[in-house]
Amino acid sequence: MTTGVGTFGNSVLVLGTRAEQKDRCHCRETGTRQNQPAPSRSQVEVDTVNESVARIEAIIGRKVKRDIGQMTEWAKGNLARAAEAIMNTPNAHVGIVTGFYIQHAEPPSPETDGLGGMAHLAAGLANVGIPVTVITDTPCAKAVWAVVDALPMPVNLEVVSTTESSVLRLRQYLETGDRPITHLIAIERVSPASDGKPHREHGWDMSRETAPLHLLFDDPAATRRWYTIGIGDGGNEIGMGSLPKEIIESGIPNGKVIAATTPVDSLIVAGVSNWGGYGLLAAMACTKPALREVLLRYFNRDMDHRFLSAAVETGQAVDDSRVDNPGRPQMSVDSMPWEQHAALLEEISAVVASQAR
Repeated sequence: MTTGVGTFGNSVLVLGTRAEQKDRCHCRETGTRQNQPAPSRSQVEVDTVNESVARIEAIIGRKVKRDIGQMTEWAKGNLARAAEAIMNTPNAHVGIVTGFYIQHAEPPSPETDGLGGMAHLAAGLANVGIPVTVITDTPCAKAVWAVVDALPMPVNLEVVSTTESSVLRLRQYLETGDRPITHLIAIERVSPASDGKPHREHGWDMSRETAPLHLLFDDPAATRRWYTIGIGDGGNEIGMGSLPKEIIESGIPNGKVIAATTPVDSLIVAGVSNWGGYGLLAAMACTKPALREVLLRYFNRDMDHRFLSAAVETGQAVDDSRVDNPGRPQMSVDSMPWEQHAALLEEISAVVASQAR
């Protein structure tokens, strides 16, 4: 459910040690025995958290359609950094930018990917008392609103028009509010490429139907800086600009055309962007065990199905859009049935649960 729906510009909301090594060598040489102290419990806990998050990072980084091996290798460790950045910040306020519009779909609508990951992040953060503001543009507003409205608790939703001035006004608002944004996450949100235009994976120009929300992440004129996180799977999303461009150009089809230029502080690469949202929420739960149960209260297959159903049935979000297929509303994400995503969600949950034992 939404509690504050803002509009900017002409937007219309549709529905809503070395010393130790030397000492050990001396012990072996003299035949004396040195009693090494056991690792402190805190260090054991740190190691356990790191291991769990690394396992989650490996799960979400599985290859699906594209060979993302170079990208996931480069981004390794960023999942932990992103989770720690949020959970270790007092008075955090997290913004989540999403919505990847497919103009030639039937009907024209954003794709299903990104929406579920956004919803799980929003539900978990809001449930521990961290304010959340979801951000999208008018072309994606109907589907994003539908998913936000399906959340088990209210969060804010801000919608901009497709103009630059609308985005900049939103940025000023987010900088100067009573509780300004501290972290901004983009999940499955397109970035401009080297030609200044956002492109679909086929290379098609998306400029006319896409608000320049990358300016919330990479605006040299900004008066206040927040920690930025990007979640993507295809090389053309906000955050992928952190990667050496050669990785995208050589490893992703049409990479020279579509490679993103917008960088972030922590880039999370996933086989499917929704999985990156799942992984970040789970990593936050690993990082703060005392909050694990509350963070993950709604992280289950039933809620995931609820989010996707809202996106498709109410929001008319689409999937399976290709050059030869327009894409239509259906209960799938990245051409995989919902059940596959639910199984991966449960696999991630099992990793978090094993840390608790």
